[in-house]
Amino acid sequence: MASSLADWLSYIESLHPRDMELGLARVAQVARRLQLLPWAGRVVTVAGTNGKGSTVALLDHLARAGGWHTAVYTSPHILRFNERVRLDGVEVTDEALVAAFVQVEAAREAEQVPLTYFEFTTLAALCVFRAAAPDLLILEVGLGGRLDAVNIIDADVAVITSVGLDHTDWLGDTRDAIATEKAGIRRTGRPLLYGEEDMPPVVATLAEQDRVPLLRGGRDFGSDARGLFWQGSGPQPLPPVSLGEDNLATAAQALALLGQPPAPAHLATAATLQLAGRCQHLLRQGVDWYLDVGHNREALARFLRRAPAARGGRTLAVCAMLGDKPVAALAPFAPVVEQWWLADLDGYRAGTAARLADALPGAAVSCHASVADAVRAARNTAGPGDRVLVFGSFYTVADAQTVLMAEVTGG
Repeated sequence: MASSLADWLSYIESLHPRDMELGLARVAQVARRLQLLPWAGRVVTVAGTNGKGSTVALLDHLARAGGWHTAVYTSPHILRFNERVRLDGVEVTDEALVAAFVQVEAAREAEQVPLTYFEFTTLAALCVFRAAAPDLLILEVGLGGRLDAVNIIDADVAVITSVGLDHTDWLGDTRDAIATEKAGIRRTGRPLLYGEEDMPPVVATLAEQDRVPLLRGGRDFGSDARGLFWQGSGPQPLPPVSLGEDNLATAAQALALLGQPPAPAHLATAATLQLAGRCQHLLRQGVDWYLDVGHNREALARFLRRAPAARGGRTLAVCAMLGDKPVAALAPFAPVVEQWWLADLDGYRAGTAARLADALPGAAVSCHASVADAVRAARNTAGPGDRVLVFGSFYTVADAQTVLMAEVTGG
C-alpha cells in the first residue's frame, strides 16, 4: 500500500480508467460509508466559469477575519497538492492527507466502487475537515456543478460567479446549457447568488421553479461609484480590489446571508489580498511579471484589463494553452504585446506553440518546447520597466513560478 503523499496520488490516479466521470452516485455511496453525510455545519459552494478561486479566497479571508474557523477545498493546485485542502488558511500536512486517503480507500473497497481522482481526493478533504469541525466549509466546484463531487454536500449558500463558454464537451455549448449545470448546486429554500451582471435567463427560471431565493450581482449586491454594497448594507467605500470588486461583493453578500457581514476594516484588508495565478505580480530585476491562470476569452480579457500598465517599458508575453482552449482569446493582446514567447504543453490535452503562433499572424513570436524555456528566453530579453504577461493555464503559471521563484532562492 502507498505510504507517501506522492505515492498515494499516483495510486489514486490509477484507480479509474477515466480522468473524469461526472455523477454523484458512486461518490455519495462512499461518503455515506464514511458518515460524511449529511454535513453538520455552514457550507458555501462556489461554481462558475471564472472567478471561483478569487471568490473562495475572499470568502475565506473575510470569514476568518470575523472570527470563524474555516475549511477550504479548491482545485486545481499550482505547485503542491496540499494547496487544495486548507484549514484556517494553512495547507494541511502530508500526514493528514495520507491518513484521510487510508480512510477513503477502506470505504471504497468496502463498497467495491471505482472513484475518479477528483472524487477520491474530495472525500479525503471532507474527512480532514470533519475532524476539524470548522465554523464554515467553503467548497469550490471542480467542473460544472450539478454532477460535481462537491455537490454531495448541501450548501447553505450557493454561488455562481459567472458563466462563459468553457469545458463545452462536458457542459454544453451554450451559456444556458452551462448555466443549467452550474445552477445544479442550488437547494430549495436556500439562497443562490449570481455574481456577474449578465446572467443567463435560465438561472432565474430554475430558481423560481425550485423556490430558490435568487440574488443578482449589480442589483442586490455589487459595486458602483459609491463603493461596495449588499443586501442590508449601505455603500462601503473601498480602494481598487486586487481580486475584483465583483468577487468581493459576492463574498460579502454570502457571509451576510450566513449572519457574518464583514466589517469595513476587514473589507479593506480583503481589497489588498493576492492569490497565486490571478494577476499575480512578481518583480524580478526591475521587470514586472504578471501571472494568470486564465484560459478562456472572458478570463483573459479581464486579465488584460486588470494588469497594471508597464512602467515606461514594453509589454511582452509568455503563453501556453491546452489544445482545447480558444486561441481566439489571444486577439485582444495582439495590439499590446510587442514580443511573444510561446510554449508547448504536454499531456493528453496537449497544446502546441505552433497552434498559438498561427493565431498571431505578423507578430514577433518564438516557439519553445516548454514553458520553462519560454520564461528563460523572455527573462533574457526583458529589461527594467518592462512588464511580462504570463498566462494560458494552471500548468503555465506553475512552470513559470518555478523558474521565477528560483531567482529568489538562488536556484
